[in-house]
Amino acid sequence: RQYVVLGAGLDTFACRNPHVDAGLQVYEVDHPASQRYKLGRMRASDMAPRSGTHFVAIDFETQTLREALAGAGFRFDRPAFFSMLGVAIYISDAAVMSTLRTIAACARGSEIAMSFAVTDEWLQPAARARRQRSMKALAAAGEPWITFYDPDVLSARLLEEGFSSARPLRPDDANRRYFADRRDGLSVTDAHMMLARV
Repeated sequence: RQYVVLGAGLDTFACRNPHVDAGLQVYEVDHPASQRYKLGRMRASDMAPRSGTHFVAIDFETQTLREALAGAGFRFDRPAFFSMLGVAIYISDAAVMSTLRTIAACARGSEIAMSFAVTDEWLQPAARARRQRSMKALAAAGEPWITFYDPDVLSARLLEEGFSSARPLRPDDANRRYFADRRDGLSVTDAHMMLARV
């Protein structure tokens, strides 16, 4: 009954939440400036979040997720699902691990799906070169990538922090599971996810 969108950005799930009647509470957690921009765009577009939506402002580098959620009515004694997509690459390892530590201390049954960027040795030369070009452009736009993980090391760290399971979803896994037999040939090459459960 609790869904926490970490680094919500311009995600619109809160405006189309199909589980309002079931009591799903949605917590959109993001940097204050990003959240102000989004709320302004929503007002300009006549979009409104459905009931049960909570906007939670946080600077992941200077605040803890526990502090931010505590003031928004989040129930730490009840399970929750967390998504953290496109966030870990932009914040420090210390901020990532602090956030994950808070989730690991949530009620049993809580889960997280997070994306992350792998360290260079996990990439083929062509993929590494593509990523370097992208990173250069993003840094010039003020959005540098700063945090990278070895999937196996990240799994071990999550278990040390208190998760009962931590399983990487690698591009090959995702392609077999989600993109097999597509007529348009769409697939993923560099997308790495981690699925962890308390």
